[in-house]
Amino acid sequence: MNPKKDLLGIEGLSSKDILYYLDTAEKFIEVMERPIPIIPALRGKTILTLFFEPSTRTQISFSIAAKRLSADVVNFSATSSSVKKGETILDTAKNIEAMKVDGVVVRHFAPGAPKILADNLNAFVINAGDGTHEHPTQALLDMMTMRQYFGNFKNLNVLIVGDILHSRVARSNIFGLRTLGANVAICAPPTLIPLDIEKLNVEVFYNLDQIIGDFDVVMALRIQLERQESGLFPSVREYRNLYGLTQDRIKKMKPDSIIMHPGPTNRGVEIDPEVADSPKSVILKQVKNGVAVRMAILFIHAGGKIE
Repeated sequence: MNPKKDLLGIEGLSSKDILYYLDTAEKFIEVMERPIPIIPALRGKTILTLFFEPSTRTQISFSIAAKRLSADVVNFSATSSSVKKGETILDTAKNIEAMKVDGVVVRHFAPGAPKILADNLNAFVINAGDGTHEHPTQALLDMMTMRQYFGNFKNLNVLIVGDILHSRVARSNIFGLRTLGANVAICAPPTLIPLDIEKLNVEVFYNLDQIIGDFDVVMALRIQLERQESGLFPSVREYRNLYGLTQDRIKKMKPDSIIMHPGPTNRGVEIDPEVADSPKSVILKQVKNGVAVRMAILFIHAGGKIE
């Protein structure tokens, strides 16, 4: 693979591109299991995490990934920056690039913000989530986890449950899984499904109980509770009763199927605590794979070398 400078989304990547990221990430699993899980692959490189939305898991995951590659890491929070004084994202990034930053990992509430940076910076740019557009690194770690359990994606049946309308995780997973040959379906209340969903080539269902037993992977998306206040579904209790992964509901799943969640979870809403901690759940595996995938992405785009 001869990677592009930036990773802005899964849409447009070939199956070869996606598998190269996954294959490289698998090599870093071995590094993570060493007594001292650090290699000097990016020594002398500086990575900036530029987060304009709150994040714990993704920002920490990228920071750990960079440090395990021996890169220097600068964590930037918009809540304590000149952005509050009116500075634009491009002003901020250009000022930081003047300090010789090699790569920028950006999360922003506006779709397309990472592309604006990528078009104007010499540093490589990794999209860590832009509005409701894409979250490519989450999709890559999700696909890595699925491959570890099922070997390949041909005829793999994946169901994504929840707020598809606002989910960048769902979009990136749909793009990637469809490219790799998986069958993807979604299940949600009609108010949480995009109007142009047919463009994504997925099956659409509304009754989770009728179809949950047909899938190898069931991924629950986090319900943002402010959606309930805007009237997109009647109540949190009703959402859980119809679409939550409850103990009774998962008894209908295939014996060898798995449950995924991009996190953070609303326990008792889209997934019950007993289900999140059950043998079917691979949520902690996703977290571990997230570090390996982000190590691979930084390594590839920063031109890392194994000494």
